[in-house]
Amino acid sequence: MKRNPLIPFAITAVVGIAIMLVMSAVGVNEAKEKASGGGETKSGEEIVQQSCTSCHGQNLEGNVGPALTDAGSKFKPDEIVDIVQNGKGQMPAQGLSAEEAQKVAEFLVGGGEEGKEKKKEH
Repeated sequence: MKRNPLIPFAITAVVGIAIMLVMSAVGVNEAKEKASGGGETKSGEEIVQQSCTSCHGQNLEGNVGPALTDAGSKFKPDEIVDIVQNGKGQMPAQGLSAEEAQKVAEFLVGGGEEGKEKKKEH
């Protein structure tokens, strides 16, 4: 009785596909974890530096977007959270979690005080 010569190749292909699927799932999970901050908690200042300064200027003095240095006097914290999460005018939604948006609002309402306090601690 002769064996089919393609069986070893078929087994190799099935094992290879299974390995690729497992590695892809692991990679997707790692990417999601990294995108969500990897479990580390960022401060409002860090989130602002990462998400806002490219449009609102390095010191939030305004650039493509308006200045945010006086955002706390113009908006209530819940209004800032809404703007960050849903966008306003030409500003798109930022894709931040509710917690991150709240930290941004607290940072902006406090006039950057959170960041100043953190620098004093270091």
